[in-house]
Amino acid sequence: MALVVAVVLWELASTNGFHFYINFDNIPAPSVVGAALVTELTGKEFYLHILHSLERVAIAYVIAVVVGVVLGVAMGRSRWAEDIILPYIELLRPIPAVAWIPLAILMLPTEQSSIIFITFLGALFPVILNTVHGVEQTNSVLVRAARSLGASRTAILWHVVLPGAMPSIVAGLAIGMGVAWFSLLAGEIISGQYGIGYYTWNSYTLIQYPQIIIGMLTIGGLGTLCTLLVRKGCNPLLKWQAKGGRS
Repeated sequence: MALVVAVVLWELASTNGFHFYINFDNIPAPSVVGAALVTELTGKEFYLHILHSLERVAIAYVIAVVVGVVLGVAMGRSRWAEDIILPYIELLRPIPAVAWIPLAILMLPTEQSSIIFITFLGALFPVILNTVHGVEQTNSVLVRAARSLGASRTAILWHVVLPGAMPSIVAGLAIGMGVAWFSLLAGEIISGQYGIGYYTWNSYTLIQYPQIIIGMLTIGGLGTLCTLLVRKGCNPLLKWQAKGGRS
């Protein structure tokens, strides 16, 4: 219902040339954007942009999850590992994705690899930090109980630490997916030839206003869908967790 209200207000603002701090004079109405979307969907190029973006996100995200969880667990379980790795994390984490683009282009052989690298960095830090937080918040009583029963370090990690940290890890995976899309689009705008970010920026340079909005909405839809899939895919790992409720 909220989305319908937003679309109606958008239509009214565009058709009536609403101009009060925010200027809708050059913003196409939803009906115009819808007609342009139908035209885009009848061709192949729009789907190519989407497929290229999905491929880049998938590769970068999988690598970020593997590296992020491994480093996060190591930092959460070992003070020595945290002392070595954390300074690099805190130094690199505030650097925005756009700032990495020139260096990535210089370091890596292709535009595809540089965009994947930038996307990987965007997804990596939320995964690492949430994993560290989850591991460090593991109930120490449960760890001591498992140790007193003769459990090995590997068994404690697998059966106590990781399940206890899983809610925080899953939150990091969801946040990482959102940041991955943000970083991907920054890379595609600067150095891409295909991708939904390139499509959106190229529409701006060609003064194709409906296509700009189509690109933005596609980005939002794909990012939301991917985040939802991550959460749904992780649900089996959280079966043990008590379900909360809204009052």
